[in-house]
Amino acid sequence: MARLFPRNEHKVERALRVVLGLAILSLFFVGPRSPWALLGIVPLATGLLGSCPLYTVLGLSTCPVNERS
Repeated sequence: MARLFPRNEHKVERALRVVLGLAILSLFFVGPRSPWALLGIVPLATGLLGSCPLYTVLGLSTCPVNERS
């Protein structure tokens, strides 16, 4: 599973993604009730998983490197 969903997000970024995802998703229930608000599931899921598929494809990571010798 770690190879499919490698941890590549920093803790602060994960928290921001979860908050942003919940805020966008809340528009579906409270705000203008647009189906576009369901896109909030994407940042919510990536924040909860700690892995962004786009980061994996591009080879990016905001996670600090664990240096063990």
